[in-house]
Amino acid sequence: MSGANNDATSPSFLSDKSARIFVAGHRGLVGSAIVRKLQALGFTNLVLRTHVELDLTRQADVESFFAAEKPRFVILAAAKVGGIHANNTYPADFIAVNLQIQTNVIHAAYRFGVKKLLFLGSSCIYPKFAPQPIPENALLTGPLEPTNEWYAIAKIAGIKMCQAYRIQYNWDAISGMPTNLYGPHDNFHPENSHVLPALMRRFHEAKVKGAEEVVVWGTGSPLREFLHVDDLADGVVFMMESYSGLEHVNVGSGKEVTIKELAELVKEVVGFEGRLVWDSTKPDGTPRKLMDSSKLAGLGWTPKISLKDGLVDTYSWYLENVKQ
Repeated sequence: MSGANNDATSPSFLSDKSARIFVAGHRGLVGSAIVRKLQALGFTNLVLRTHVELDLTRQADVESFFAAEKPRFVILAAAKVGGIHANNTYPADFIAVNLQIQTNVIHAAYRFGVKKLLFLGSSCIYPKFAPQPIPENALLTGPLEPTNEWYAIAKIAGIKMCQAYRIQYNWDAISGMPTNLYGPHDNFHPENSHVLPALMRRFHEAKVKGAEEVVVWGTGSPLREFLHVDDLADGVVFMMESYSGLEHVNVGSGKEVTIKELAELVKEVVGFEGRLVWDSTKPDGTPRKLMDSSKLAGLGWTPKISLKDGLVDTYSWYLENVKQ
């Protein structure tokens, strides 16, 4: 099998703005932010394909694409994602589609000479009762959160595939595990969205209708960490330039809020003036999830966007692009 050329004397990521970069999943929350960041930095040769143009679950199509386009760098941000409801409803989709995408892209990238690949996962890879904040070495030390284990298992396999190709082929495949993300191009679907965009939509619709109250699932007690997707994009560029190692790297904000505090903040940003009611008969999910991002901080990267500023930015995008 042919493979990538890891010539140590070849240009660094940031030094060659004409390098061909395949951003897989460029229309999603993460991929679109990465594209915005790369374009702002002056990269001129981004290789982008919609799902209609290239179905990443089809191995032959992916291999034909890599053979023809020969990108130098790959950032793998394509995935099937969703919240608790979606994971419970479509477990086969979450495990099969994500395994197919990762396997096809990682293998073809190696086979057709990509210099470096970054695989993006999720904080749900960690055990439900991992130590907090969660260090990278907590991976595979206990049972997963059952509500999204199908997605998590796929992402863990992606990390291990990158490690295996690094070990066997000395190929520069790295993995970054972001915390909960939000921002422009998030999924605001009423049933299949994550907690932050779901709250934003609920409060906005309640405001427009003049509703007296908004009912939110759970008790509001779980602790969560949120990172604006533009911060993640900045971290991705940093890792492409400065990190090359076997272990995956956490990418978080290092700040946590309760779901109740988040809901109050979203309510304030949206301007909903009614009551907030908690339905404690509904599940809460993982009790606390804060990632230990000290490894990345030690390498020289920290996020810059506060939660309040990020929410204002996201609601502005929602008003321009999503609201009915």
